[in-house]
Amino acid sequence: MGWRLVLNKIDNPLDIVPDSHLGDIQDYHRYRYKIGIAEGVKDLPFGEAIPLESNLVYMNGISFTKGCYIGQELTARTHYTGVIRKRLMPIQLDNPLPPDSVPEKAQVVTESGKSAGRLRSYAGDVGLAMVRLAFANEPLHLRTTGDARVQLKASVPDWWPNDENK
Repeated sequence: MGWRLVLNKIDNPLDIVPDSHLGDIQDYHRYRYKIGIAEGVKDLPFGEAIPLESNLVYMNGISFTKGCYIGQELTARTHYTGVIRKRLMPIQLDNPLPPDSVPEKAQVVTESGKSAGRLRSYAGDVGLAMVRLAFANEPLHLRTTGDARVQLKASVPDWWPNDENK
């Protein structure tokens, strides 16, 4: 999933990680959006984000052998029934959008207008959205604050287990 280093100003990251490049915070967020990694309360809203839907099980962020944690019963029940209807997925927008041009938690819809999920965050033409898996392979849209319609495509990250890479 890449590297993120915190260094002294005198350290050269290119000496520590060969064949790397120095980026800024926007590069970092664009990269994690492209590969489908959530971070912070914008991507994982408190009281709304469910660990399995947020792919935390794929990153060893959930233990099914030790417990007591808040939400353990729902998480375990969902895991063992195997029914997860939506997931946080990387999205590619048709056109780059300026910051704040899409309302927070904008609804993602299908061509026919059915609700397919919600946008969580974006930068330019990439982002993360909670997408209903039944609609993940369809052309999807969202509306900007100026009521323009923007097409987007959800994708399955290559680091997900193979049975999810359909």
